[in-house]
Amino acid sequence: MPVTALVSAKSCGVTTSALALTLASKRPSLLAECDPAGGTLRAGFLQGEVGAGQGLYHLAAAERTGPEALAGAFASHLWSLDEAGHRRLLPGLTDPGQAGALSRTWPMLSEVLHVMAEEAGHDVFIDAGRVALESGRLHTSFTPAPLLHQADLVLLVVRGTEQSLTLARHIIEPLRTELAERGSGMDALGLLLIEEGPVRAHQVADALKTPVLGALPFEPAVASFYTNGGRPPRGYARSGLLRHARTATEQLEAAASRRRIQQQYPARTGGVQISGMLQRLAERGGRRG
Repeated sequence: MPVTALVSAKSCGVTTSALALTLASKRPSLLAECDPAGGTLRAGFLQGEVGAGQGLYHLAAAERTGPEALAGAFASHLWSLDEAGHRRLLPGLTDPGQAGALSRTWPMLSEVLHVMAEEAGHDVFIDAGRVALESGRLHTSFTPAPLLHQADLVLLVVRGTEQSLTLARHIIEPLRTELAERGSGMDALGLLLIEEGPVRAHQVADALKTPVLGALPFEPAVASFYTNGGRPPRGYARSGLLRHARTATEQLEAAASRRRIQQQYPARTGGVQISGMLQRLAERGGRRG
């Protein structure tokens, strides 16, 4: 299963989108709230049920002891989002001032998250918050850069408005460069579109020269429930946001699988891509059926 990091150019629904994907997944899922600016689910969606004694910040002390201590602390600081324990949350920071203590923790936490995805079969989503740049690079304190470097997919959350696209244009190239030079490749970058505004998915992809890997409808009532908690709105279980989020998780898994195949079988001579070969094989199989 993929590890997917979500970021934005400005406050753009990253946490709401990450939570929707986590709750909608057909597989066991995990949301790691790793925004250095602080987590919001603890006081909002969870209505204060989780105290300050549980969450991301406490992994920093465990990391200094070693990998086994961090893995144990990680497991003990997860919070179940459903009765069955299939959807779990690593609550975020209660104070942005705590972010500096995590600079050494991010790489090891990334390894733990990949174990959850690859060995425990979880869909893992990382709320990485707003992208912060310094001299054209990811800021080492205000962005959890190692989590983005090692993610299978990095989704820039955008809205279908000119304002959102204008803001996104300023960070697309630095993100591509960062992932190409320090991450798993610039093709890890994609867009998650929140369908607010007149600009459609193909127009967003053309404007930002980046593929839209998933889209979520703009549903203020459900988004408010995810942000503030309280009673779910009427028809919540059948909401378009949950339905589209479920579809998006499947699309993200497919995109991550394509990347893995292309990394294992790079471009052949003559420019023929392995993805094209697989497509032809699939078409032949379909004709035989």
